[in-house]
Amino acid sequence: MTKAEIVASISEKTGIEKVAVLAVVEEFMTTVKDAMIGGENVYLRGFGSFIIKRRAEKTGRNISKNTSVIVPAHNIPAFKPAKSFLNEVKDNVK
Repeated sequence: MTKAEIVASISEKTGIEKVAVLAVVEEFMTTVKDAMIGGENVYLRGFGSFIIKRRAEKTGRNISKNTSVIVPAHNIPAFKPAKSFLNEVKDNVK
């Protein structure tokens, strides 16, 4: 499902114009992104959490040059679904 499809679905279900729904969806994504850039996790009860995961420094391999490469420690964004959301998907996906 694309962002356009999400906007169209919400607009159809609520009767709100697509332009207004698009603005809300865009602002939601911007707010989540800004919070995570600022080091905050975002918790949405019953849906899930947008969390920051810390990856430790590790040694990798450059296969084409056959050399070792140090991959520095870094943060990555992740999504952890709520237990109820996870169970609904497990039980209802066709």
